[in-house]
Amino acid sequence: MSFYKVAAAVCISAALGACANSTPTVNGDVRYGDAQAVETVTNQFGSTDLQTIAEAMARSLAQTAAGFKTRPLVTIADVKNKTDEYIDTRSITDSIRTQLLKSGTMRFATDIAGMREQTDELARQNTSGLYKQSSVARTGQMEAAKYRIEGSITSIVKRNEDVKDVYYKFSLIMTNIQEGTIEWADEKEIRKTSPR
Repeated sequence: MSFYKVAAAVCISAALGACANSTPTVNGDVRYGDAQAVETVTNQFGSTDLQTIAEAMARSLAQTAAGFKTRPLVTIADVKNKTDEYIDTRSITDSIRTQLLKSGTMRFATDIAGMREQTDELARQNTSGLYKQSSVARTGQMEAAKYRIEGSITSIVKRNEDVKDVYYKFSLIMTNIQEGTIEWADEKEIRKTSPR
């Protein structure tokens, strides 16, 4: 390969890399920030808390799953929000599931929230007459999860004249569905303090 072809390839690679890593330029008052940066706008539950909890729980679950002979098949139930503020707990469990799937340590069965869409799709394929029978997903072939993950998030809020202190505790457990035994449990605590 000639020097000019090598130089051109390097320039193209550098340009593509710069495009992939750059943030869009936005006019006006809107600007893009680092999604991983620590968010300290308020002491309410925020993106940094979500990321911290999801990473800690996924890491702990992955370590436990590594001790299994085969990748466990798991379903996640909705996490109960026992705080006084709105927290999208579904987003937390989605992040945990995504990290575990990427790590290859667990498999996930359709959860309760997604089961309606799953059964609707099976019914549509099997009863509409629109599909070749050789390509239809058969009913009665879904794998049942052996383990269920569920949990809760709680908070304690304290105030005085000068300070507001918020303590969060996120707890998860993994239960063996058939045996009814708890196979794993962990929790993540976060404390945030700000002047009033």
